[in-house]
Amino acid sequence: MIMKGQKINDRYQIIKTIGEGGMANVYLAYDTILDRNVAVKVLRGDLATDEKFVRRFQREALSASSLSHPNIVEVYDVGEDNGSYYIVMEYIEGKHLKQLLKKRGSLTLTEVVDIMLQVTDGMSAAHNSYIIHRDIKPQNIMILENGLIKITDFGIAMALNSTQLTQTNSVMGSVHYLPPEQASGKGATIQSDVYSMGILMYELLSGSLPFRGDNAVEIALKHIKEPFPSIREKLQNIPQSIENIIMRATAKNVKNRYVDAKEMHDDLKTALTDARISEPKYVFKYPEEDSDVKVKKAETKKETQKEDLNTKNKNDKKDIKEEKVEETKKEEDVKAKKITEEDLKKKENKVLLVLGIVFATLVVIVTTLVFLIPKLTEVKEIEIPDVSTLSLPDAEKKLKDAGFTISDEYKEVSSEIQVGNVVRTSPQAGSTRKEGAEITIYISTGENAYIVEANLIGQPYSEVKGALERMYNLLVVYEYDEDAPKTAKANMITKTDPAAGTKLKEGDTITLYIPNMTTNYPDFTKNEMSLKDIESWCERYNVKLSTYYTETDEYKAGTIYEQSQAPGTTVASGHELKIYIAQEISDDPGDDEPIE
Repeated sequence: MIMKGQKINDRYQIIKTIGEGGMANVYLAYDTILDRNVAVKVLRGDLATDEKFVRRFQREALSASSLSHPNIVEVYDVGEDNGSYYIVMEYIEGKHLKQLLKKRGSLTLTEVVDIMLQVTDGMSAAHNSYIIHRDIKPQNIMILENGLIKITDFGIAMALNSTQLTQTNSVMGSVHYLPPEQASGKGATIQSDVYSMGILMYELLSGSLPFRGDNAVEIALKHIKEPFPSIREKLQNIPQSIENIIMRATAKNVKNRYVDAKEMHDDLKTALTDARISEPKYVFKYPEEDSDVKVKKAETKKETQKEDLNTKNKNDKKDIKEEKVEETKKEEDVKAKKITEEDLKKKENKVLLVLGIVFATLVVIVTTLVFLIPKLTEVKEIEIPDVSTLSLPDAEKKLKDAGFTISDEYKEVSSEIQVGNVVRTSPQAGSTRKEGAEITIYISTGENAYIVEANLIGQPYSEVKGALERMYNLLVVYEYDEDAPKTAKANMITKTDPAAGTKLKEGDTITLYIPNMTTNYPDFTKNEMSLKDIESWCERYNVKLSTYYTETDEYKAGTIYEQSQAPGTTVASGHELKIYIAQEISDDPGDDEPIE
């Protein structure tokens, strides 16, 4: 067990645990050499002695370290320390998409398209390197305050050209996002990631998963057999072009699916153009059912018929031979047996009686197993009570008394129900669910009005914009605040129009002011700014700073001799700036490698 304050490789000091998985635990740590926070993934202690898991863990590190893309979490270091295998990664200060869905229910169309463009762009880089993620789901997609997406946890990523693949037939990843071919026991491909991205897009838009069930097997079977639900039947305002993208991504027949993330990305780029919004519904070129099954059934039938014919010929020959033997039997042999027909009938009756008793016993046992045991073990179905118009505490008590658990509350506009009281539940009242099922309560917010809050100041523009558009149907625009204070950060709201306290109705416009942070990168190699000044500059313009120290005699110690963003290029919020600083060459021959 890794403890707080412990150092890994005498460099990464553990701050706290930030995640636990089936294969590894993730810690927030401080890099004592490069003076920055990092995420360290450490293989679980009970698996570190398993050679198969260690190889798989190391393969993950090698696969992930070869990827370099703004939408993929960067890998800094890989190693082993006293039997602990670890990977050091970029630390992301943000929330994953599942947390965002939990908070908001679902996202707007423009938000989803923007997120999926970033996800498919990042996965295109992985697919170009023949790397499959195999676990695309909201929990593995991080979103920063500025809207930048980061794909995390290539924990079961696999290089297609690897020569030591293991568990290729294992069903891995979350079953809700599992493609039909993997649910059938086949190996993952690049198109498996495409299917999972289609499920992700559906969930972000609708706030729900396409297939649900009481257990993993039931859900997996639905992925294989059931048609994928239409997003337009659930949300009528979704353009046909968007449904077509989800249809192609989640096609059960891989021939109908996008060949890779790049093809899906290119389709998303034009999805909201006027020319495509009302395009015809996509028609699959190939049948969605698995034709391989039919072929195998036909082959099996032919083989069975062939075997039956061979058996019949053998039996015919055997009968002829037996008849000849019987004809040549001597009369004295028959007398020698001294077995009359009556003796045979008596023995046959005894055998039949024993078989009858055994059969009756088996019928009783099977009947008991089939009918009695399920009755004793089944979970009781309960009708969901009607709690509409009740206060939240009363509604929760009524539902809990009935045997249900309560999910997070969601607000909903209602001009008929008193503010704070229950509008409805999901699933709806009157339907039946198993005891212990989770019920979501929707709370009335009264008329769809919004009173501008003072605490919008200092909040990230993109997040506030999405919330106001979805919850109150407001038209949100932005303007540059030329008088913004120097302490203001990029994309942070400095003021609103109208001001705090103003009541807005559906369709009204609200202007959010943000600092005008349009600027270019300076030439840091001129050493006109200290490292502290550069850090302040990056913080102001929301640029991530990474510093690298290299031992060299070409430059004076402390000299910034290289930068990743060229001087004069436009600064983009959320981008990373790498600077390289000269360091004196150490006299210790064991420390002659550059530190990066």
